[in-house]
Amino acid sequence: MIVLYTDFGPGGPYTGQMKAVLAREAPGVPVIDLADDLPACDPEPAAYLLAALAPAFPAGAVFVCVVDPGVGSARAPVALNAGGRWYVGPDNGLLAIVARRAGDARWFTITWRPAGLSASFHGRDLFAPVAARIARGEDVPGTPLDGAGAVGAGWPDDRAAIVYIDPYGNAMTGIRAARLAEDAVVIAGARRLARLRTFSDAARGAAFWYENANGLAEIAVNRGRADRVLGLRVGTPVGIEAAGGTG
Repeated sequence: MIVLYTDFGPGGPYTGQMKAVLAREAPGVPVIDLADDLPACDPEPAAYLLAALAPAFPAGAVFVCVVDPGVGSARAPVALNAGGRWYVGPDNGLLAIVARRAGDARWFTITWRPAGLSASFHGRDLFAPVAARIARGEDVPGTPLDGAGAVGAGWPDDRAAIVYIDPYGNAMTGIRAARLAEDAVVIAGARRLARLRTFSDAARGAAFWYENANGLAEIAVNRGRADRVLGLRVGTPVGIEAAGGTG
């Protein structure tokens, strides 16, 4: 399958144009819309979310990842094989965390260029055709790359900030919940939040944090919007301390 992961938004022609290329170049290969509402022009939070979401997909899946504020600049187009899956996108940090956590990353610089390459839509003109080639079983049209020099190689393993707000107003952090103590307190929006298992464990209107279905520490309000109640947005920092502690 081919998986789309972009900041294009639900409106506009961009996702449809990419799907048209994929249908032409890889007919019969399913195309999955994983996300089109990633933080606009901000690859860092999207990188941590991608690393949490990707493991649910089967080996051989090809991700087309486009959060690309540097499109048309000197930033390199790359392909990555990690954890048995393929990722195609810009070298701007978007693929860095999934590569690190997989532990078996193989990077490639994409050297192929289409006859007509726009300056502002590499998702359609470059990344989608390359992803289609990989999905068809062809080799990456490029050369091996030393991933140690990839953008984002020096980013922290977990990001202590909000990386995504879902349609319900729940705020996902870039922190893997398994790395936190069971009694850890999350500090966000000037509030200290205890850990609960799920929404029904909280009183209506109460804020808390929990381990979401993708393994991230997520901040929520039962029957409410955590983003509005706590004043959260993508990039809002969060703190962690032991229950009853100050550190």
